[in-house]
Amino acid sequence: MAGPEQRARRGGWMLVAPGLAWTAVFFLLPLGIMAVQSLGERAGGRLLPGWSLGNYARFFERPYFLEALLNSLEVAALTTLLSILLAYPLAWILAYRVPPHWQRLALLLAILPFWTSYLVRSYSWLLVLAPNGVVPSTLAFIGLDPAGMQLVSNRTGTLIGFVHFFTMLLTLTIYASLVQIPASYLRAAADLGAAPLQAFVRVTLPLSLPGVVVGAFLTFVLAIGDYITPQILGGNRELLLPQAIMLQIGRQADFPMASAMSLILMVVISLAYLACARWLRLERG
Repeated sequence: MAGPEQRARRGGWMLVAPGLAWTAVFFLLPLGIMAVQSLGERAGGRLLPGWSLGNYARFFERPYFLEALLNSLEVAALTTLLSILLAYPLAWILAYRVPPHWQRLALLLAILPFWTSYLVRSYSWLLVLAPNGVVPSTLAFIGLDPAGMQLVSNRTGTLIGFVHFFTMLLTLTIYASLVQIPASYLRAAADLGAAPLQAFVRVTLPLSLPGVVVGAFLTFVLAIGDYITPQILGGNRELLLPQAIMLQIGRQADFPMASAMSLILMVVISLAYLACARWLRLERG
């Protein structure tokens, strides 16, 4: 008969088995299929026999693929930076300036953008930023000439759509870190003669950085892999890697090349994850 330790171990495996099965079927299996498919080659409308790394070689040989990857990295990095700059003050106000009995309502208002369809939000920004939209019309009404101001079908429109959404996401992660900082730390800093700015720089900011890093990672990953917002607000003037992948599927029907490009994008995301995980481990150590 199995002992208590064996029964406990067996019960633990039974608890995690559904999660492991779900991960294997809906993540590992599709990833494996995509990895195998990326080794195939398509020419003349048909798949060639055999396996090779030709798709990966073509990706790094063709400048427009590399440019799409660089554009994606730049947009994701700018989105992350701008979102942090906007989200941190907002999270700080929610944590330290909004009365506790109003904080739940403030947080509810902060997450309202998440209740709207991602597609609807992007088209809403298109209506607002279009040449005949609310923003240019308002500028013209108050006497400012919006001629030459292009807010959509370029990187500006993509960044506005991204920052609007991810600022709220970062606000939640930073707020969660700020409210965990004991108030006694700030009182101790004040007792030791630290000015409010010094207390923020020496106490609040370092202790809230884990929330900033986690939110920045989520923002970077979601932004670099997004297709909808760049397609609607950015147009086709500046190609990002997700758009390039969809072009390989929709126009070329080159699934092996699209698989290879998707795996390259996953490698970039994995490197970002490893960098964040290493920083968090160093902070805890």
